[in-house]
Amino acid sequence: MRMRPTLSWTPTEDLPEGTTDLEPVADALSVGGVLVLSGAGISTESGIPDYRGEGGSLSRHTPMTYQDFTASAEARRRYWARSHLGWRTFGRARPNAGHRAVSAFERHGLVSGVITQNVDGLHQAAGSEDVVELHGSLDRVGCLSCGDFLPRRELARRLEEANLGFEPVAAGINPDGDADLTDEQVGDFHVVPCTICGGVLKPDVVFFGETVPPPRVEHCRRLVDEATSLLVLGSSLTVMSGLRFVRQAAQSGKPVLIINRDATRGDRHALTRVGLPLGTALTTVAGQLGIPVDGHATA
Repeated sequence: MRMRPTLSWTPTEDLPEGTTDLEPVADALSVGGVLVLSGAGISTESGIPDYRGEGGSLSRHTPMTYQDFTASAEARRRYWARSHLGWRTFGRARPNAGHRAVSAFERHGLVSGVITQNVDGLHQAAGSEDVVELHGSLDRVGCLSCGDFLPRRELARRLEEANLGFEPVAAGINPDGDADLTDEQVGDFHVVPCTICGGVLKPDVVFFGETVPPPRVEHCRRLVDEATSLLVLGSSLTVMSGLRFVRQAAQSGKPVLIINRDATRGDRHALTRVGLPLGTALTTVAGQLGIPVDGHATA
Protein backbone atom coordinates (compact mmCIF):
# COMPACT_ATOMS: atom_id res chain seq x y z
CA MET A 1 0.00 0.00 0.00
CA ARG A 2 1.34 3.43 -0.93
CA MET A 3 1.87 5.88 1.93
CA ARG A 4 0.77 9.49 1.75
CA PRO A 5 3.73 11.82 1.16
CA THR A 6 5.40 13.62 4.03
CA LEU A 7 3.73 17.03 4.25
CA SER A 8 4.88 18.18 7.68
CA TRP A 9 7.78 17.78 10.05
CA THR A 10 8.04 18.27 13.81
CA PRO A 11 11.48 18.55 15.44
CA THR A 12 12.27 15.50 17.59
CA GLU A 13 15.46 16.95 19.05
CA ASP A 14 16.74 20.20 20.46
CA LEU A 15 18.02 22.27 17.55
CA PRO A 16 20.27 25.32 17.78
CA GLU A 17 18.47 28.63 17.71
CA GLY A 18 18.55 30.65 14.54
CA THR A 19 20.88 33.63 14.41
CA THR A 20 20.95 37.01 12.70
CA ASP A 21 24.71 36.81 12.05
CA LEU A 22 25.30 36.82 8.30
CA GLU A 23 29.10 36.70 8.49
CA PRO A 24 29.37 32.92 7.85
CA VAL A 25 27.21 33.32 4.72
CA ALA A 26 29.32 36.22 3.48
CA ASP A 27 32.52 34.27 4.20
CA ALA A 28 31.29 31.25 2.23
CA LEU A 29 30.25 33.35 -0.74
CA SER A 30 33.55 35.26 -0.75
CA VAL A 31 35.34 31.95 -1.37
CA GLY A 32 33.10 31.19 -4.36
CA GLY A 33 31.82 27.86 -5.62
CA VAL A 34 28.67 28.03 -3.49
CA LEU A 35 25.77 25.83 -4.60
CA VAL A 36 22.33 27.24 -3.79
CA LEU A 37 19.39 25.01 -2.85
CA SER A 38 16.19 27.05 -2.79
CA GLY A 39 12.65 26.31 -1.64
CA ALA A 40 9.27 27.99 -1.57
CA GLY A 41 10.38 30.52 1.04
CA ILE A 42 12.46 32.46 -1.47
CA SER A 43 9.34 33.23 -3.53
CA THR A 44 7.08 34.48 -0.75
CA GLU A 45 8.24 38.06 -1.31
CA SER A 46 7.01 37.68 -4.90
CA GLY A 47 3.50 36.99 -3.61
CA ILE A 48 3.65 33.18 -3.78
CA PRO A 49 3.01 31.64 -0.33
CA ASP A 50 5.16 28.86 1.01
CA TYR A 51 3.92 25.50 2.21
CA ARG A 52 4.85 25.30 5.86
CA GLY A 53 5.66 28.71 7.33
CA GLU A 54 3.26 30.91 9.22
CA GLY A 55 0.21 31.19 7.00
CA GLY A 56 1.63 28.50 4.69
CA SER A 57 -0.71 26.85 2.23
CA LEU A 58 -0.63 23.44 3.94
CA SER A 59 -2.76 24.93 6.72
CA ARG A 60 -5.69 25.07 4.28
CA HIS A 61 -4.66 23.04 1.24
CA THR A 62 -3.51 19.47 0.53
CA PRO A 63 -1.41 19.38 -2.66
CA MET A 64 -2.35 17.02 -5.46
CA THR A 65 -0.53 13.69 -5.29
CA TYR A 66 0.66 11.70 -8.27
CA GLN A 67 -1.40 8.73 -7.18
CA ASP A 68 -4.64 10.73 -7.00
CA PHE A 69 -3.98 12.50 -10.31
CA THR A 70 -3.34 9.33 -12.28
CA ALA A 71 -6.12 7.28 -10.64
CA SER A 72 -9.08 9.65 -10.86
CA ALA A 73 -10.57 11.64 -13.74
CA GLU A 74 -12.48 13.68 -11.18
CA ALA A 75 -9.26 14.54 -9.35
CA ARG A 76 -7.71 15.64 -12.65
CA ARG A 77 -10.74 17.83 -13.37
CA ARG A 78 -10.45 19.53 -9.97
CA TYR A 79 -6.70 19.93 -10.43
CA TRP A 80 -6.87 21.48 -13.89
CA ALA A 81 -9.69 23.86 -12.93
CA ARG A 82 -7.70 25.12 -9.98
CA SER A 83 -4.37 25.12 -11.81
CA HIS A 84 -5.83 26.91 -14.83
CA LEU A 85 -7.09 29.72 -12.65
CA GLY A 86 -3.94 29.78 -10.53
CA TRP A 87 -1.74 29.98 -13.63
CA ARG A 88 -3.09 33.43 -14.41
CA THR A 89 -1.94 34.75 -11.05
CA PHE A 90 1.20 32.63 -10.86
CA GLY A 91 2.34 33.85 -14.27
CA ARG A 92 2.24 37.47 -13.09
CA ALA A 93 4.73 36.88 -10.25
CA ARG A 94 8.08 38.62 -10.65
CA PRO A 95 11.50 37.97 -9.08
CA ASN A 96 12.17 39.62 -5.74
CA ALA A 97 15.35 40.86 -4.09
CA GLY A 98 16.30 37.32 -3.02
CA HIS A 99 16.18 35.97 -6.57
CA ARG A 100 18.08 39.00 -7.87
CA ALA A 101 20.77 38.62 -5.22
CA VAL A 102 21.34 34.97 -6.15
CA SER A 103 21.62 36.02 -9.80
CA ALA A 104 24.10 38.75 -8.88
CA PHE A 105 26.24 36.27 -6.93
CA GLU A 106 26.24 33.97 -9.96
CA ARG A 107 27.25 36.78 -12.34
CA HIS A 108 30.17 37.60 -10.06
CA GLY A 109 31.35 34.00 -10.00
CA LEU A 110 30.47 33.28 -6.37
CA VAL A 111 27.58 30.86 -6.96
CA SER A 112 28.29 27.76 -9.03
CA GLY A 113 24.64 26.89 -9.65
CA VAL A 114 21.13 26.71 -8.26
CA ILE A 115 19.02 23.68 -7.42
CA THR A 116 15.48 24.89 -6.88
CA GLN A 117 12.55 22.97 -5.48
CA ASN A 118 10.25 25.66 -6.90
CA VAL A 119 8.27 25.37 -10.13
CA ASP A 120 7.79 29.12 -10.68
CA GLY A 121 10.78 29.94 -12.93
CA LEU A 122 11.64 33.05 -10.92
CA HIS A 123 15.35 32.28 -10.61
CA GLN A 124 15.65 32.25 -14.40
CA ALA A 125 13.50 35.36 -14.69
CA ALA A 126 15.95 37.12 -12.36
CA GLY A 127 18.84 36.19 -14.65
CA SER A 128 20.23 33.00 -13.11
CA GLU A 129 21.48 30.66 -15.84
CA ASP A 130 22.72 27.49 -14.15
CA VAL A 131 19.42 26.37 -12.62
CA VAL A 132 18.26 22.80 -12.06
CA GLU A 133 14.50 22.63 -11.56
CA LEU A 134 14.41 19.67 -9.19
CA HIS A 135 10.62 19.43 -9.25
CA GLY A 136 10.10 20.58 -12.84
CA SER A 137 8.32 23.67 -14.13
CA LEU A 138 4.72 24.78 -14.56
CA ASP A 139 5.74 26.27 -17.91
CA ARG A 140 5.57 22.83 -19.57
CA VAL A 141 2.91 20.15 -19.92
CA GLY A 142 3.47 16.53 -20.93
CA CYS A 143 1.31 13.62 -22.06
CA LEU A 144 1.43 10.56 -19.82
CA SER A 145 0.76 8.28 -22.79
CA CYS A 146 2.88 9.42 -25.75
CA GLY A 147 5.37 11.66 -23.94
CA ASP A 148 4.70 14.73 -26.10
CA PHE A 149 5.36 18.11 -24.49
CA LEU A 150 3.79 21.49 -25.10
CA PRO A 151 4.13 24.98 -23.60
CA ARG A 152 1.75 25.76 -20.76
CA ARG A 153 0.52 28.86 -22.57
CA GLU A 154 -0.74 26.64 -25.40
CA LEU A 155 -2.69 24.46 -22.97
CA ALA A 156 -4.02 27.59 -21.26
CA ARG A 157 -5.40 28.76 -24.61
CA ARG A 158 -7.12 25.42 -25.21
CA LEU A 159 -8.60 25.40 -21.71
CA GLU A 160 -9.88 28.95 -22.19
CA GLU A 161 -11.66 27.90 -25.38
CA ALA A 162 -13.13 24.80 -23.72
CA ASN A 163 -14.35 26.69 -20.64
CA LEU A 164 -15.71 30.03 -21.81
CA GLY A 165 -16.98 32.10 -18.91
CA PHE A 166 -14.93 30.26 -16.27
CA GLU A 167 -14.07 33.16 -13.96
CA PRO A 168 -14.35 32.05 -10.30
CA VAL A 169 -12.64 34.06 -7.56
CA ALA A 170 -9.98 31.99 -5.79
CA ALA A 171 -9.55 32.13 -2.03
CA GLY A 172 -5.78 31.87 -2.45
CA ILE A 173 -2.87 30.69 -4.55
CA ASN A 174 -0.42 27.95 -3.58
CA PRO A 175 3.30 27.31 -4.27
CA ASP A 176 2.39 24.69 -6.89
CA GLY A 177 0.24 27.20 -8.82
CA ASP A 178 -2.96 25.55 -7.63
CA ALA A 179 -5.75 27.99 -6.71
CA ASP A 180 -8.12 27.35 -3.81
CA LEU A 181 -11.57 26.62 -5.25
CA THR A 182 -14.60 24.87 -3.85
CA ASP A 183 -16.21 21.96 -5.70
CA GLU A 184 -19.07 24.29 -6.58
CA GLN A 185 -16.64 26.73 -8.19
CA VAL A 186 -14.97 23.92 -10.13
CA GLY A 187 -18.40 22.99 -11.49
CA ASP A 188 -18.28 21.09 -14.78
CA PHE A 189 -14.84 22.34 -15.85
CA HIS A 190 -13.81 20.59 -19.05
CA VAL A 191 -10.34 18.99 -19.24
CA VAL A 192 -8.73 18.73 -22.68
CA PRO A 193 -6.70 15.70 -23.84
CA CYS A 194 -3.40 15.39 -25.69
CA THR A 195 -3.87 16.45 -29.32
CA ILE A 196 -1.46 13.74 -30.49
CA CYS A 197 -2.90 10.61 -28.87
CA GLY A 198 -5.84 11.71 -26.73
CA GLY A 199 -3.96 10.83 -23.56
CA VAL A 200 -3.89 12.46 -20.13
CA LEU A 201 -1.97 15.73 -19.83
CA LYS A 202 0.04 16.52 -16.70
CA PRO A 203 2.14 19.55 -15.82
CA ASP A 204 5.86 18.83 -16.07
CA VAL A 205 6.24 18.98 -12.30
CA VAL A 206 6.96 16.34 -9.68
CA PHE A 207 3.79 15.92 -7.62
CA PHE A 208 3.87 14.90 -3.98
CA GLY A 209 4.29 11.13 -3.92
CA GLU A 210 6.10 11.13 -7.27
CA THR A 211 9.79 10.35 -7.76
CA VAL A 212 12.26 12.93 -9.04
CA PRO A 213 13.82 11.52 -12.25
CA PRO A 214 17.05 9.67 -11.27
CA PRO A 215 19.24 11.41 -13.90
CA ARG A 216 18.21 14.77 -12.44
CA VAL A 217 19.08 13.60 -8.93
CA GLU A 218 22.48 12.35 -10.08
CA HIS A 219 23.17 15.67 -11.81
CA CYS A 220 22.41 17.48 -8.55
CA ARG A 221 24.64 15.11 -6.62
CA ARG A 222 27.51 15.97 -8.97
CA LEU A 223 26.86 19.67 -8.39
CA VAL A 224 27.10 19.08 -4.63
CA ASP A 225 30.35 17.18 -5.11
CA GLU A 226 31.82 20.05 -7.13
CA ALA A 227 30.69 22.83 -4.77
CA THR A 228 32.71 24.34 -1.94
CA SER A 229 29.62 24.80 0.24
CA LEU A 230 25.82 24.52 0.15
CA LEU A 231 23.57 27.50 0.84
CA VAL A 232 19.93 26.59 1.55
CA LEU A 233 17.43 29.40 0.97
CA GLY A 234 13.82 29.25 2.12
CA SER A 235 13.33 25.50 2.46
CA SER A 236 12.13 23.58 5.50
CA LEU A 237 13.86 20.50 4.01
CA THR A 238 10.88 18.43 5.11
CA VAL A 239 10.94 16.18 2.05
CA MET A 240 13.89 14.00 1.14
CA SER A 241 14.21 15.44 -2.38
CA GLY A 242 16.11 18.41 -0.93
CA LEU A 243 17.31 17.04 2.40
CA ARG A 244 19.45 14.36 0.71
CA PHE A 245 21.72 17.05 -0.77
CA VAL A 246 22.19 18.66 2.63
CA ARG A 247 23.15 15.29 4.08
CA GLN A 248 25.50 14.63 1.16
CA ALA A 249 27.27 17.97 1.63
CA ALA A 250 27.59 17.50 5.39
CA GLN A 251 28.89 13.94 5.06
CA SER A 252 31.59 15.13 2.67
CA GLY A 253 32.67 17.88 5.04
CA LYS A 254 31.29 20.80 3.04
CA PRO A 255 29.80 23.69 5.05
CA VAL A 256 25.99 23.86 4.96
CA LEU A 257 24.47 27.28 5.61
CA ILE A 258 20.72 27.85 5.87
CA ILE A 259 18.69 31.04 5.67
CA ASN A 260 15.16 30.25 6.74
CA ARG A 261 12.79 31.92 9.18
CA ASP A 262 11.87 28.67 10.98
CA ALA A 263 13.80 25.59 12.08
CA THR A 264 14.44 23.06 9.31
CA ARG A 265 14.96 19.35 9.09
CA GLY A 266 18.54 20.04 8.03
CA ASP A 267 19.57 22.29 10.93
CA ARG A 268 21.61 19.60 12.70
CA HIS A 269 23.78 19.30 9.57
CA ALA A 270 24.30 23.06 9.22
CA LEU A 271 27.09 25.37 10.27
CA THR A 272 24.45 28.04 10.89
CA ARG A 273 20.80 28.91 10.30
CA VAL A 274 20.03 32.58 9.81
CA GLY A 275 16.45 33.42 10.75
CA LEU A 276 16.05 36.58 8.68
CA PRO A 277 13.80 37.39 5.71
CA LEU A 278 15.61 36.24 2.58
CA GLY A 279 15.42 39.47 0.61
CA THR A 280 16.89 41.44 3.51
CA ALA A 281 19.52 38.85 4.32
CA LEU A 282 20.81 38.34 0.79
CA THR A 283 20.89 42.03 -0.14
CA THR A 284 22.75 42.73 3.11
CA VAL A 285 25.34 40.07 2.25
CA ALA A 286 25.63 41.45 -1.27
CA GLY A 287 26.31 44.88 0.17
CA GLN A 288 28.98 43.47 2.47
CA LEU A 289 30.65 41.90 -0.56
CA GLY A 290 30.34 45.04 -2.68
CA ILE A 291 27.99 43.39 -5.18
CA PRO A 292 25.10 45.49 -6.50
CA VAL A 293 21.66 43.84 -6.58
CA ASP A 294 19.82 45.58 -9.36
CA GLY A 295 16.65 44.93 -11.29
CA HIS A 296 18.43 42.77 -13.89
CA ALA A 297 15.80 40.30 -15.02
CA THR A 298 14.45 38.70 -18.15
CA ALA A 299 10.78 38.88 -17.17
